[in-house]
Order: sequence, then C-alpha cells, then structure tokens
Amino acid sequence: MPLCRIAAGSMRRPKLNAVQEAADLFRRHFSADTTIEVRGYEVESGVRHTPLSREELMQGARQRTEALVTRLAASTEPANFYVGLEGGLDVVAEQGKRRVFLESWAYVTDGERGHFGCSGSIEIPEVLAEEVAVRGTELAAAIDEFAGQAGIRDAQGAWGVLSGNLISRQESFRVAVVAAFAPFYNHQLYLAARSAGK
Repeated sequence: MPLCRIAAGSMRRPKLNAVQEAADLFRRHFSADTTIEVRGYEVESGVRHTPLSREELMQGARQRTEALVTRLAASTEPANFYVGLEGGLDVVAEQGKRRVFLESWAYVTDGERGHFGCSGSIEIPEVLAEEVAVRGTELAAAIDEFAGQAGIRDAQGAWGVLSGNLISRQESFRVAVVAAFAPFYNHQLYLAARSAGK
C-alpha cells in the first residue's frame, strides 16, 4: 500500500484536521490504496501575526512551506508534500470605502513545484477591522474579546463567529488545501492545459 506523507506547517488542531480532511477527499485521485499520513510541525511564517493583505497571506503560507522543506531536508522521513497555511485579513478599497475580509490561504509544494489555494472571504465588522488593522491587535485576541469567549482560534475560529457557525476555521482551511492540491491530484487536466497553451 503506497504511503504519502504530508508535512503541515502548524501544530494547531483545526489546521491539521483541515489538511487531513482535504487529503481524505483527494486521496482516491492518487491511488485507491494510498495511505496518507499528515504530520504537523511548528514553523514560522515570517509575516506579522495577522497579515493585512492577500500578498502577505500568500507570502506567509509560502514561507511556512519553505521552512518545512528546509527543516525536513535532512530528515530520514521526508514528506511527499509540504503545506503552509496562513489566515488573516485582506484590506481593500471599494468605492472609496475600506472593506476588510477574513481569508485562509494554503501553499503546497512537492519540493519542485508549488501552488496556492484560497478559501473564500467573509467581510468582518468595522469595529473588528479597526481593532486589528489599525490598532494592531492580533486577530485571535480581538475575536475572543469581540465574541466574549476564550480560545476561539482553536475551536470554530473567527470564521465560525462571523458566519454563525455555518463555516468553521477548519472548513475554510480545508477548502484552501483542496484548491492548492488541485494541480497535483488533477494533474492530467493541468498538464493538458499547459500543453494547449504552448
């Protein structure tokens, strides 16, 4: 039975569960008898604790992945895939007004090529945007205060609070991971698209 090791750049349960759920979905595209093992590692993103742009979110996800590749390069059990996950805010101007969206990003590499995936976006209330984007409060602390709860990041996350628990933090990262892995598990389509573009 083939073994596929996925190294994830986090030790947080919602992120690891998201990678496992995503892998359970696309596993059959690799081989029916593939066993997938997800292992978490604590690595730094190299960006601020709450990114404030899409570019910074993507940079954080990529840098977590690159840190994993470097860390596991000399390992006796290197991974087949390395996944970096980054959540934060995307601050944009729309018709002269600031709009702030919560997003979850993933970057996946097999050590040679890499691809990004994103969840979706949910607009956050202005009072929360002000606290995080202007005052510099970490989103995890701000959402706990905003919701009057503790430890939200390791439970439903800001996604759960803002969506009335219709979308959890784990689910948002699952979508990002499935999207980032698409060029690997759906490689025939991506290969055909590259060939058609030549």
